[in-house]
Amino acid sequence: MQRRAFAMITALAAAAALAACGQSSDKAAAEAKAAAERAAAATREAADKAADAARAAASDAAAKAGEATKEAAGRAAEATKEAAGKAAEATKEAAGKAAEATKEATNKAVAATKQAADKAKEAVKK
Repeated sequence: MQRRAFAMITALAAAAALAACGQSSDKAAAEAKAAAERAAAATREAADKAADAARAAASDAAAKAGEATKEAAGRAAEATKEAAGKAAEATKEAAGKAAEATKEATNKAVAATKQAADKAKEAVKK
């Protein structure tokens, strides 16, 4: 990219030098103009190539960012699913323990009620 610009500037300088050495000023001006046009075209081409490279790099970066986001979302979904499974298991376990405690409390209440009824019968007999 810089070589072309350098070559065009060199051609422009050579054209100017030839004009100073006695060639016709019109011919030298035409050559200088042509060299300048070639330099401008080369500069435009280099700028276009740089812009294309920048667009490609930006597109690639966007694609990679999208892929990383997709991967992170997948991991988050998996972690959420795992946490929900653990919460369900803990809830099931807690419900089982609560049912067992309720059953045990009910049995103790029944036994206490029976014992109280027995004592009441004995008190009535006396």
